[in-house]
Amino acid sequence: MSKSNIAKIEEAILKFTKPDYMVMQKKVDEFLEKKSQTTEKPVKSIFKSIDFNGMQVFTFGDKKSKNTILFMHGGAYVNEINYQHFLYCYLLSKKLDAYVLAPVYPLAPLHDVNESIEKITELYKSLIDLNTNLILMGDSAGGGFILSFSQYIKTINLTQPDHIITFSPWVDISMSNSPYNDENDPILGEIGLREIGKSWAGNLDTKDYKVSPLFGNVANQAPTLIFAGDNEIFYKDIKLYVEKLEENDVNVKFITGKGLFHIYPLFPIPEAKKAFKEIKKEIMA
Repeated sequence: MSKSNIAKIEEAILKFTKPDYMVMQKKVDEFLEKKSQTTEKPVKSIFKSIDFNGMQVFTFGDKKSKNTILFMHGGAYVNEINYQHFLYCYLLSKKLDAYVLAPVYPLAPLHDVNESIEKITELYKSLIDLNTNLILMGDSAGGGFILSFSQYIKTINLTQPDHIITFSPWVDISMSNSPYNDENDPILGEIGLREIGKSWAGNLDTKDYKVSPLFGNVANQAPTLIFAGDNEIFYKDIKLYVEKLEENDVNVKFITGKGLFHIYPLFPIPEAKKAFKEIKKEIMA
């Protein structure tokens, strides 16, 4: 089935607004330098947030809901949570009887992955105690984070979530599977991703499982649902990751958006409605 006209329009808009720091070395260097000099401030939103051990966490829905979703937002590990994530988390809470938490986790280049893992681990521990259906969910960089996090928690003897759901996860920040086709992806570019990935990894190798889940131990991972568009730069890496899950007998379902772009389920397009039905089916099963 060909993509909808609305998706085609959305893609054209995204191409027009594609960040130049994703495709030009000079621009990504300038971007990271500017970010490194930025003063961090609480994120403002019409949605409420709480303070959890010094980390701002946006919450949606009721703690007594049947499902609890820890949602890690995307943004290439350098950009904050935005209105698209807020609206999606609100939708999740309303349509899935869910208590949704979206942490404002530490970002590069001021911070690296180890700081975020530490903070998210403590938050995750608090959610285990709620005794609800616990789901780890994330888009793009956030999706990559939760796939790495699911490997990390095994090393400290924490239980796996009930489900893992990701949208276009960044599974290899080393970008080792060159060449990548930048032209097909209206959002991301190889040059920018490589530099940003190094910043997020900090002192770790970019192939360390904490930043690139493709290279980690996926055995005994929770049931996993993954969405990706076959026009996005991450698609071939995600396919490799899915194959690794299958080789390790992980219960995985991989849904490909034909002709679609990065994190397409988060956009207001008909294809996103179909994706949401799959999410509901996964969680309610």
